[in-house]
Amino acid sequence: MTDRRKLPPAAAAPDAEEGAGVTRVTPPPRVSIRHVAETAGVSLKTVSRVINDDPAVRPEMRERVRQAIAALNYQSDPLARSLRSAHSFAIGLVYSNPNAQYLVSLQNGVLSACREQGYGLQIHPCSTPAHGSVQELLALVQRSRLAGLVLAPPMSEQRDLIEALAAHGVVVIRIVSAGEDPRDVQDSVRVDDRRAAHAITEHLIQLGHSRIAFLWGDSYYQSSVQRYAGYMDAMRDYGVDVDAGLVLEGEFNFNSGFRRARKLLALTAPPTAVFGSNDEIAAGVLAAARSVGFDVPGDLAIAGFEDSPFAQLSWPPLTTARQDTVEIGRRAALRLIERVRQTQSGKAAEPIAEIFTPELVVRGSTAPPRRR
Repeated sequence: MTDRRKLPPAAAAPDAEEGAGVTRVTPPPRVSIRHVAETAGVSLKTVSRVINDDPAVRPEMRERVRQAIAALNYQSDPLARSLRSAHSFAIGLVYSNPNAQYLVSLQNGVLSACREQGYGLQIHPCSTPAHGSVQELLALVQRSRLAGLVLAPPMSEQRDLIEALAAHGVVVIRIVSAGEDPRDVQDSVRVDDRRAAHAITEHLIQLGHSRIAFLWGDSYYQSSVQRYAGYMDAMRDYGVDVDAGLVLEGEFNFNSGFRRARKLLALTAPPTAVFGSNDEIAAGVLAAARSVGFDVPGDLAIAGFEDSPFAQLSWPPLTTARQDTVEIGRRAALRLIERVRQTQSGKAAEPIAEIFTPELVVRGSTAPPRRR
């Protein structure tokens, strides 16, 4: 006889299909702002004010809510917050840089700041430096309800674009190479490529090199211009003559470095050292040197810039200038969010700037020149 007693609630809860051998378990509900309020013993409004960094919340109340958020691992939804509020809680990162390693590092830095501050991130690539138009970026800001934009080079170096965005009230923080233009100090995170390039060239000169080649990156990047300026500064400071035949224009990639190095190494009097505008160029120089039987660093010293995996994984590893792209991206995003909050609160804000100087890292690819 079948026992038809009613199952207790706990046994009746699972949603199962007889004979299917599969039990469907309803996933636990997502932690909501209501759970945070109940755990902290405060109102929903108080939790909302803490999440939105309302300065009027008492410190002890703020701490209670933050402890509840941490205990519950609560993650706010930036889009939902933006829809509920007159303010936006998402920013954009705009770039047209083909260097994959640079972009990954930059995105990681911006994303870490967004997570820290409870903001969403919209990534918007432009196919070429001239592709990004004012209309395109204004449409992006409006469509995605963005509070502001982080612009990476070379987009960040287009003066007309920056001024047009400002005229339309778009909050922008730029990542730029620190140049001579005093307007570059405004609302930017600056990289002092010139000083770092001077340090690299100085290192080669102090090793005893005088025939030092310089390989440009793409000339429409201010970083190329500034790195060349730093190279020239050091050569001038030490009274070393610059052979124009050892300064070659090109692109920020391995193949460009390889091709130009083969030209240099075929000269009757080849250089004893090569400074590539980035590590990818320098890695191409290293491959070219090996292809014609040059020993590195004995016959040819090589230096790059940025401290990318190209520098760290080459053999010998490359002397370079370490550029903390992750931290640069993080600081740019934090600066943007700070500026957005000032704008939303109606507070007057002074132009802000922060400078990063890449640090010289000496590795096995550079040594004093051999006598020929």
